Amino acid sequence: MLEPGSPAPDFTLPRDGGGEVTLSGLRGQKVVLYFYPKDDTPGCTTEALDFTALKDEFAAAGVAVFGVSKDSVTKHESFCRKHSLGIPLLSDENGTVCEDYGVWGEKQMYGKTFMGITRATFLVDEEGQIAQVWPKVKVTGHAEEVLAAARG
Repeated sequence: MLEPGSPAPDFTLPRDGGGEVTLSGLRGQKVVLYFYPKDDTPGCTTEALDFTALKDEFAAAGVAVFGVSKDSVTKHESFCRKHSLGIPLLSDENGTVCEDYGVWGEKQMYGKTFMGITRATFLVDEEGQIAQVWPKVKVTGHAEEVLAAARG
């Protein structure tokens, strides 16, 4: 996983609602990238709703927030409609960005081992450097913690 002070790997990914997002195109503002395992699962839904609830506060602080998973744009759009989400979701279907950020790897649940996305969040500063990393995120209170750090 990337460490604070390292350059944030650039990417261009498709987003819900159409279009693409290129990280380097957002230079000059802080960016939050929160990686999550799967649309419409309990923890991922809670996290997306929490970031949506703070959307205006992030915007007032000049911070762009994006959720990233391997789900398709079509799944993202369904997830957004179902839960009235207000945070753009980026689709990394081939997993390149997940690998670049070190969030793709072996996981365990119910005694089974499988490959998946480790829930993690990265705060990227205005110059495109990793400012802060939250590995193995616990959802409760996370969005508020990220907002506080982004304001700092």
